[in-house]
Amino acid sequence: MTCWLRINESTQSTLLVNISQRRVMTEQNTIEFIKLLDQASEKYCVKPGQIIRASVVSFDGDYAVVDAGLKSEAYVKKSEFKENAEGGALAIGSEYQFMVLDVGNNYGETSLSREKAVKFIVWESLAESFKNSSIVTGRILERVKGGFTVDVKGIKAFLPGSLVDVRPLLKDDAIQENQEFEFKIVKMDHRRNNLVVSRKSVLDAQTPKVDLSQRTDIAEGKQITGVVKNITDYGVFVDLGGVDGLLHITDISWKRLKHPSDMLKIGEEITVKVLHFEKEKNRVSLGLKQLAGDPWEDISQRYPVGSKVFGIVTNITDYGAFVELEEGIEGLVHVSEMSWTNKNIHPTKAVQLGDELEVMVLEVDAGRRRISLGLKQCQTNPWQQFSDRYSKGDHLDGVIKSIADFGVFVELESGIDGLIHLNDLSWVEVGEKVINDYSKGMEIKVIILNIDVKRERISLGHKQLVNDPIAEYLSNSRFDESVEAKVIEANSSRVILELENDIKAILKSSESKSDHYELGQTVPVYLVDRKNCFLVVSTQPAKVISDSLKHSQTEQDSTAMRRQAEEEPAQPTLGDIVRDQLDKRS
Repeated sequence: MTCWLRINESTQSTLLVNISQRRVMTEQNTIEFIKLLDQASEKYCVKPGQIIRASVVSFDGDYAVVDAGLKSEAYVKKSEFKENAEGGALAIGSEYQFMVLDVGNNYGETSLSREKAVKFIVWESLAESFKNSSIVTGRILERVKGGFTVDVKGIKAFLPGSLVDVRPLLKDDAIQENQEFEFKIVKMDHRRNNLVVSRKSVLDAQTPKVDLSQRTDIAEGKQITGVVKNITDYGVFVDLGGVDGLLHITDISWKRLKHPSDMLKIGEEITVKVLHFEKEKNRVSLGLKQLAGDPWEDISQRYPVGSKVFGIVTNITDYGAFVELEEGIEGLVHVSEMSWTNKNIHPTKAVQLGDELEVMVLEVDAGRRRISLGLKQCQTNPWQQFSDRYSKGDHLDGVIKSIADFGVFVELESGIDGLIHLNDLSWVEVGEKVINDYSKGMEIKVIILNIDVKRERISLGHKQLVNDPIAEYLSNSRFDESVEAKVIEANSSRVILELENDIKAILKSSESKSDHYELGQTVPVYLVDRKNCFLVVSTQPAKVISDSLKHSQTEQDSTAMRRQAEEEPAQPTLGDIVRDQLDKRS
C-alpha cells in the first residue's frame, strides 16, 4: 500500500536542511573512524626488534605488567628495570622503552624486553659517538691480560694497555678499579658485542702540539740533556723540554741489562745522544752508550785467541755461562768447555753468579760481537795426566760404573772412565750371557788397549788378561784331519757342537739341517774358520782354510775394524784446536 504525504514549502525546506547536515556529520565520522583505524593498525603492525614505548599497568609477583596498546599485555621481569636509563623508581603508570621480541604468538602473548631495548639504544648512541669521534665516559672495571675492561654506559669495553696513556705505564701507575675516564671509541662491532676504546686518543687531543722544526738542539748526532720521565721494560722516556725521547734498553749500556731501572731512575738528569729524529712524527730516538767508545773495537788485539783472562759470571743458562771480561764485553763458556770429565754437567754445578773465573779465549767474532771462552782449558787435563802415567798394556783395577748393551764402563780414577767393549769381556761367551756375569759396583781387573786423549776415551779389555783358549786349541790342531764333536744344540737356524776343552763350534749353515742331528750325537768335523768365540766346522774337508786358522789368530781379526775406528782421530773441538796451536807456538 502506498501512502502519500503533503508537505508545505516551509516544512520541505526545513527537512532538506536536516538531511544535508546529517550527511556532513556522517562524512566527518567516517574520516575520524579511518584515522582511529590507521592508528590502531600502526600499533598492531610492530615487528620483532622494534623499539616501542609502553606503560606499567600493574605488578604480578616478580613481573611488571606492561600495556603497549597491542593485542595483549606483556609480562617483563622487574630485574630488567635495574638499568633504567631514564631514572625514577619503577611504578604503575611509568612509561619506558621496550624491544619487541614477539607479537601474538601461538598463545596470543606479547613478549617485550626492557633490558634489550636499553642495550640497543646504548649501542645506537655509541655508534653515533664512533661516527663523530666524540668522547664517551667509562669506568675501569678490572685489569685483564693486555689491558683493562671498561664499563661504557653498561657495555663492557676493552682498553688495550698501549692505549691507556700517551706513554707506556709502569705496573704501579695509578690506574685503579672504579676510576672514571674519558675515552674515544676506536673499534666497534655490535653483532659481536665488541667495543674497543682509547684514553690515549683523548690525551693526544688535549696535549698541545710541539713544533720540533724550531728546536735546533734536537738533531741527529747532537748531545742533549733531559730528565728521565718514565721507565718501562724496554726502555726509558726522557723529557727533552716539551717533547719526549725514547732511550731503548739496548742503547743504555754496552753491557747486558736486565731492566733499565738497574742504571737509571725517574727524575734523574742525563746527557744523551740523538740517534734518530723524525720531524713528521715528532719521534726522537736517544742513545746513552754511544757517548762512550765502543769496547768491541780492536777486541781481537786485546783478547787474542789462546790468552787467559779473568772475568765475572753475570748470567747462567742451560747451555753455558756468560762471563764479563770488562764493561760491555761478555763471553760465553759453553757447557762443553766447562769440565774435562763430565759432559752432561749443568752450568750451575760448575759456576755460580758472581764467581771470578780464569778462562781461555777460544774464538773472537768482532762482527757478531761474540767471544767463546773455555774454563776447562785453564785446568789440568786429567786425560793427559792419565796418558802420562799409563800406557797400552798396563793392568789396572777398577769398579764397574754402568752397564750398556755394547759393553761395560769402568771407573779407573775419579772422573776417568774406560769402556770394555762387549767383544773384549770373554773369549768363549757372547751377547747377554756375558753381560749377565757383571753388575754395577763390581770390582774388575782390566788391561789398557788404547788411550785417546783428544777424544777423551780409554779402551779396556778383560779377556786379554788370560790366554785365548781357542787360539791354544788351534795351535795344537791339524786342519786336514777330522775331530770329534758332540751336538749340544740343534734347531732350524743353527747347529752348535762342543769340541775338546769346552770349545764351541758352529756347523756351516749349508749343512745345519736340524733333522739330520740329535742332541748328544757325535759328529766328525773339519775346522774351517773362526768367528769371535766360535769355530766354524764342516762335515767335509775344507778346500780353503781361512787366514785366522792358518795363523792361529785370536779375535784380533774380528775386532780389527773397531780398533782402527777407536784410533782414528776425532773431530776436534774448538778447545782442541786452540790447544794444538799453543803447543806449536811453544
